[in-house]
Amino acid sequence: ARPEGAFPKALIDLDGQFETHAANGLPLTDIEQEIVVQLRENRSRDQAAGRTTEGVHRTDLRVIHAPKGLPADQCSTGEQKALLIGLILANAQALFERDFAPSPLLLLDEAAAHLDSDRRAALYDELAALGGQAWLTGTDRSLFDAFGDRAQRFEVSDGVVRED
Repeated sequence: ARPEGAFPKALIDLDGQFETHAANGLPLTDIEQEIVVQLRENRSRDQAAGRTTEGVHRTDLRVIHAPKGLPADQCSTGEQKALLIGLILANAQALFERDFAPSPLLLLDEAAAHLDSDRRAALYDELAALGGQAWLTGTDRSLFDAFGDRAQRFEVSDGVVRED
């Protein structure tokens, strides 16, 4: 498990019709049958709409900022980003700890935006500790200063990639 720190622990839950049925003890075979019936009954409407209007894809992911007990959508932009980064880092760590998993490769677009300097430094420290590769993008070079000499830097300009 990741230590508490710059990226708060998150509580996650799935919120949807079928998850509610499962939580209420409905057998999974009954839930599966309900999904099949619902898809069949909505086929004409879905065809007219050009999309599937009902189904398991309508499930929402609920995220709670555990230390504050606050839903993510009520947190600041920085707190939301910290929650998301914490989930990504926890997933990468869990994958890394499996015997059969290679070191993680993380692709993080604008991950440093909306983070204060302490959280940026903590992010870079955690990425370095994972032992895998991390590719981060950003438009402000100064956001990556905390990496020091632990990173290679590249600049993409006018379709050309140059090592910085």
